[in-house]
Amino acid sequence: MKNFFKNLFSSSTDDGTDHVSSFNEQQEKEEDVQFIEHGVKTIELSKIIGSVGKYYDFDSQFRPKKSVSEKRYRDIKRAMREGTYLPPVKLYQIRNDYYVLDGNHRVSAAKELGRDDIQAKVIELLSSKNTMENLLYIEKKNFYEKTKLPNKVELTEVGKYIFLEKQIEKHGNHLRNISGKEIPFIKAADDWYNTIYIPLTTIINNGKLNNYFPNRSAGDLYTYIAYHHWERTSGRRYGIGIDRLIPRSMEAFRTAMLEKSTPDYPEMKRTISAFIMIDTQSAAEVKIIDKLFRLDEVQEVHSVHGTIDVLAKIVLRRDFLASDAEIIGEFVEQKIRRIKGITRTQTIIPGASKVKERFMV
Repeated sequence: MKNFFKNLFSSSTDDGTDHVSSFNEQQEKEEDVQFIEHGVKTIELSKIIGSVGKYYDFDSQFRPKKSVSEKRYRDIKRAMREGTYLPPVKLYQIRNDYYVLDGNHRVSAAKELGRDDIQAKVIELLSSKNTMENLLYIEKKNFYEKTKLPNKVELTEVGKYIFLEKQIEKHGNHLRNISGKEIPFIKAADDWYNTIYIPLTTIINNGKLNNYFPNRSAGDLYTYIAYHHWERTSGRRYGIGIDRLIPRSMEAFRTAMLEKSTPDYPEMKRTISAFIMIDTQSAAEVKIIDKLFRLDEVQEVHSVHGTIDVLAKIVLRRDFLASDAEIIGEFVEQKIRRIKGITRTQTIIPGASKVKERFMV
């Protein structure tokens, strides 16, 4: 919606000086490049800044100039409003910026309609030019490919993503020692992200430490504190009492965070909710409801009318070393499907949820 108002109140010029960025001009600066196909992805429209061959047809806000066919543009906007299928646009990617190879009108129309993103076939140009910007980008790219974490760890210095990878490796060794099992790097990364990185960056944000370092991200401050507090064990003070909040080892910090209640750090979601739809043998329905209700993990059980017989809500404790689907699947298989008289189950895992407090019991 903010894109809509930006476009609505901005003026367009057609003097040849106001246009989107030229892909060819940027490509020349990158020298030798490697082309990597990423297939179809959802791309934020704000990151599409230029065009391969038609950059003079659109102004700097990606609005069409007079040279663009008005009828074609209107037809595309109408199709978007009506939900008609339109093929993905084609984009070239250079680091965090995107340039339109095919689909300039669709990108322009989507921006004018206030859309936030668009489906696109993406081909990335990975530059071999040895600049700090490229080195940081490649390091970040490798980090996400190796960890499979959400793209939310933002760092501004070269070498810091490598530092985090080493930290995750150490964390994986710790988890292996306490569990007696080999822990895949991806699962160690997921546990580190949820039980160490998120809690500490939450403390950083809540303490407004970013205000003292305006050009640094919460991830930058995390790496700084983690290095000096856990690697060097220096006696630094951070001005907001952080040194008193975090123990002197990373794993002790993790243990302390896991003992906190969820309201203290809501980013660390501790439980998983799911709804189980159950078919039963008709004569056994009442007994099955009683058996289900006796399970500690079952919060609600309802006899319902329709295509299923019983609806149960379960709340399970999250294990950061296993996926939600694995935890729920094991519980359903071991605790629910073994109840005599149950013939079939189907599981629904909610995404975003809202619950009115007055209806909570």
